[in-house]
Amino acid sequence: MNVRTTPGTAVRRTAISLAAVASALSLAACGVIDGVGDSSTSASPRKGDNITVGVLMPDKETTRWEKFDYPLIKKQVLTLTDNKGKVRYANAEASASKQLKQMAEMVAAKVDVILVDAVDSKTIATGVQKAKDAGIPVIAYDRLAQGPIDAYVSHDNELVGQVQGRAVVEALGADATGKKIIMMNGSPADPNTALFKEGAMSELQGRVNIAKTYSTREWLPAVAKANMEKAIRAVGLSNIAAVYAANDGIAGAVIDAMKEAGASTIPPVTGQDADLAAVQRIVAGEQYMTVYKSFLLEAGDAAEMAVAKVQGRSIEFDALTRDTIDSPTQKKIPSNMVPVVALTKENIKETVIQDGVYTVKQICTPKYAADCAAIGLK
Repeated sequence: MNVRTTPGTAVRRTAISLAAVASALSLAACGVIDGVGDSSTSASPRKGDNITVGVLMPDKETTRWEKFDYPLIKKQVLTLTDNKGKVRYANAEASASKQLKQMAEMVAAKVDVILVDAVDSKTIATGVQKAKDAGIPVIAYDRLAQGPIDAYVSHDNELVGQVQGRAVVEALGADATGKKIIMMNGSPADPNTALFKEGAMSELQGRVNIAKTYSTREWLPAVAKANMEKAIRAVGLSNIAAVYAANDGIAGAVIDAMKEAGASTIPPVTGQDADLAAVQRIVAGEQYMTVYKSFLLEAGDAAEMAVAKVQGRSIEFDALTRDTIDSPTQKKIPSNMVPVVALTKENIKETVIQDGVYTVKQICTPKYAADCAAIGLK
């Protein structure tokens, strides 16, 4: 993956993050996020409001795709088109070949624009090219797809890894050097995995002893659990000081494996995506942290980019894509990077609750009531 963060890029990505926040705040102020915004400016000479946006999500194992991202994108598309637009949706269920077929079906159905969160960034490239040949713009969502995509909206994925790696070092304290950790990376087919790892290694290298490293095929928790069982046998449960887990599905599998191996106390485990189960594990002290990536900002900006692109509103589109990024097949792709936050026990209220992702009631079920009370979450 030939995408790197240089000091200059970091500054530009910060600017984009602020622009993304400003965009979301602007939408909220106009009532767009709540579905009551004024869409009188949404029509254009190129396309009106009667458009169809294709949305392709990668799997159902990661809770956020179907619970948050897709519904938020759909809601925003409807709002921006005065409820005249349509969203055609498909989930690949972790199959790259299935997603390619789904994309072909959307091209055949002549959707106006496609948002794709690729299962495999290389495999999807042929589908992207076919869409391009048919005159259908393609925006890569969350994961950078190969092929002639028109734009990319995601988070600063290297920063995600940095936040996770820093959390491991901070959790281990001053005597972190030499302590053994297990590194549980994501799917090799996902270009974000390399960025997460690169960011994490910038914090972990030379500060801890990475005893074992694994990749998690298709981000499947079952694969992660099997790998963690191997790590426990190879390193010894009592010798594992922490686990770098690339996302919450992996984190849950890692924790289950350690429990089944007899762990009475779980060492620090990272995560990503702020799944409800992960937030509850954090409340209970089983998972150390997760990376909260605002679904609302990412999905909202992606929907606005898609509609603006189809309707020929270049000013609005350009305002949301002030950065550029390179893929192995394309240079200077217009991009939008949304900010990320390390979520721990200390800031649950200020993150997922404040943003309306979850309510206290959803988090603090009877099983977690005592843990919630202990940290003042009520």
